[in-house]
Amino acid sequence: MKLSLTKRHKWIVAGVVILGTATPGFALLGFGDIVFDPSSYGELVSQLSTMAKMLTTAQSQYNTLKSNVQNFSVKNIWQTELNKVKSVSVPNTYGETNGFSNALNLNSQSAALMAWTNSKIGLAPETNGILSTQTVGNSSNLTQLAMIEASDTASPDCLNAVGSYRQARNDSATAQANLQTAQLDGSTSTNSEVEQLNLLNAAQAQQLNEQQSQGVLHACLAQQMTIQNMQQRNAAAQDLNTWGFVQAQHTANPTLNVSDSGTWTTYLP
Repeated sequence: MKLSLTKRHKWIVAGVVILGTATPGFALLGFGDIVFDPSSYGELVSQLSTMAKMLTTAQSQYNTLKSNVQNFSVKNIWQTELNKVKSVSVPNTYGETNGFSNALNLNSQSAALMAWTNSKIGLAPETNGILSTQTVGNSSNLTQLAMIEASDTASPDCLNAVGSYRQARNDSATAQANLQTAQLDGSTSTNSEVEQLNLLNAAQAQQLNEQQSQGVLHACLAQQMTIQNMQQRNAAAQDLNTWGFVQAQHTANPTLNVSDSGTWTTYLP
């Protein structure tokens, strides 16, 4: 099949467009004006290789993202039991524990103070009168008064801390249940990256509140231990003072009935 001159010219022009390049090159098929540039071909192969590597990298990134956002279909295996703090009811036969139930279940400072005031023994007027004449640091009775006053300050505070903790746990029970429901949900609506981050933030906020509430309880335990330590320390000091007094009396008043000059009135009963 022969090509007409016009068609032949068209093929030549097309070849020039496709293969025509700058030097260096060599003649193709005997036509001096049609050249083939090997450097352009090599550059095209290099570009295709680079594109293939980019495609492989993109495919790997896609698979990674797909794995990261894939939903867990079964989450109930992680479900835990939500604990609620039991409310207490303190018997109140003659009014001796007025306010105790509210103090232990509610965040009420007034209820805690009333409960402690109703349940404690007050000091008689004559006791206060005698204590006012004694010297601080040299009176075992004043150290007992200090322990009583410290206990009267710390104990209502601790009662209120217990009630506040119980109320906070019960108030947050619904929020904790809703958070766990969302965490265990396997649907797409709660498994996006943003949603999961929000759930983590909510869980950390609840954990922080729990730690702060427990911190108040720990502070109350430290207060109570301090008061108990005061009692034990004062008791030990009182024993030493009694021992020292007895030794001094034995030295000043021999137990032998020799040369008695008077009645011993400083003995310990």
